[in-house]
Amino acid sequence: MDADRASRNSEELNEQRLEEEYMQSLAQVEEGQMVPGQVVETDNDYIYVDVGLKSEGKIPVAEFSQTPSIGETVYVILLSKESRGGDVVVSKKKADEKMFWKNLRIAFDQHEPVPGRIVRKIKGGFEVDLGNELTAFLPLSKTDTFRVGDPAEYLGLDSSFYVERLYHHSKVNVVVNRRDWLETEHQKRREEFFANTSIGDVVEGKVKTFTSFGAFIDLGGFDGLLHINDMSWGHINSPKDIVSLGDTLEVKVIRMDPEERKINLSLKHFTEDPWTHFEDHYGAGDVVKGRVTKLTDFGAFIEIAEGIEGLAHISELSWVRKIRHPREILKPGDMVETKILSYDIQAGKLSLGLKQVLPNPWDDLDARFPVGMRLTRPVKNLTNFGAFLEIEEGIDGLLHLDDMSWTKKPKHPSALYNVGDEIEVMVIDIDKENHRIKLGVKQLTEDPWRSLAKAFPRGSVIEGEISGVTDFGLFVKVQGDIEGLVNKSNLFDPATESLEDALARYKEGERIKAVVTEVNPSKQKLALSIRELVHRQQQETLVKYIHDDSEEEKTTLADLIKEKSKE
Repeated sequence: MDADRASRNSEELNEQRLEEEYMQSLAQVEEGQMVPGQVVETDNDYIYVDVGLKSEGKIPVAEFSQTPSIGETVYVILLSKESRGGDVVVSKKKADEKMFWKNLRIAFDQHEPVPGRIVRKIKGGFEVDLGNELTAFLPLSKTDTFRVGDPAEYLGLDSSFYVERLYHHSKVNVVVNRRDWLETEHQKRREEFFANTSIGDVVEGKVKTFTSFGAFIDLGGFDGLLHINDMSWGHINSPKDIVSLGDTLEVKVIRMDPEERKINLSLKHFTEDPWTHFEDHYGAGDVVKGRVTKLTDFGAFIEIAEGIEGLAHISELSWVRKIRHPREILKPGDMVETKILSYDIQAGKLSLGLKQVLPNPWDDLDARFPVGMRLTRPVKNLTNFGAFLEIEEGIDGLLHLDDMSWTKKPKHPSALYNVGDEIEVMVIDIDKENHRIKLGVKQLTEDPWRSLAKAFPRGSVIEGEISGVTDFGLFVKVQGDIEGLVNKSNLFDPATESLEDALARYKEGERIKAVVTEVNPSKQKLALSIRELVHRQQQETLVKYIHDDSEEEKTTLADLIKEKSKE
């Protein structure tokens, strides 16, 4: 009896203690408060959770994205400790909403990213689903680190975003920023790359964009440059000849500059440099065959072996032709013979020559066209200083203005010749080193000035035709088409007449005689004097007058002088 009574008393105490604990728990938990609950049972419609009250709360399965396991803890909002039916009423949906806004506020305050999905294109940007039936506005300018091209490419994209605004005028108006989050992530990855990567490492990337000098490779939010010169040891016309947009590549890191944040990548460094064994196969002076790969204003690039390319400068293309651009004689793809002029293995440079494969026509030009040789050739073109005549294909000779005539002084060669005229000339000088030939026309005949100097030395009397009357004297053309000058001081005696009266006595085209006072072939100068001629005539007349004793033949000095001047 005592044992039974003791047992009943113990049970009553336990019940009382449990009731007290229950009442305490009821007192501690308030309605509207978020509380943890432990999953104790599940069925097709509800999830039952123990929140520490008299009975379990039940939550519709639809409020869960994934059915929880028995014993798993979930958070709920306590709506009612005890309903009319005596049930505990809880809501996971409201707890999720409260937790969502709490986390959103923390992310906004602490500049932390939140997950979301871009779901719709709207004016000025996109609509982003942040979950919990909340959408945010993502401006187009803050969608990516580069300008957005096709907005459709972003629809359905799951990403992280920074929250820039929660409310506007006391209303929920969330604005997010994906660009800043991407830049932060890219910076982290870039720093990790520089910290953990060494020169020579092989990394993977995707071809992002092309430029004229190469391709940029996306290494995970930051770019490395794959220069066109690092794509292949051989010549490449365009980066697109080697890689395509969107290609995933393995590339080798060949240079890094953390301060400038630059990374250089290479494809060609996966194979050996062909220049390593260049001297095993080639040497300066060798004549080799090659393929023209590229033409530029300054020359042609020729590949003589895979990965070994040299430059034939425009000056090395022909001995004689004046080539303005290599395309005049070459085109890409041509196979040519060329000579190795020089090379630099360290710099990977090769100098080639096409003309050196052929004999230089200037080497024996003086033997084929010796100085003194007469030849007839066409005028190729005219310049201010002379005319160029084509001696043979590619070789022109210069007929300078000074060598066109002994006596004529043309200001421009067009006064004597036209392009296409066939002219007889003499080779007067050859400069093989500088590739120059001088020609002359006047050298075909004797210098008339020297002939004149021999025939009419100083003091001689010469006859000529007045070719010009000027206020400073007379121009007189004598033999050999040479023109001399009777200066006004040598034209008349100022004691007996004036310059105007003296000039009035002479007309252009008249023939007169004069005394040669100076003849200088080297300066091509001829000075004449009529005054000296008159003085001589006066002396002769005077002598004749004094010695003539015959009265019949006597006459006045004035009559004799007048008669003499008419001769």
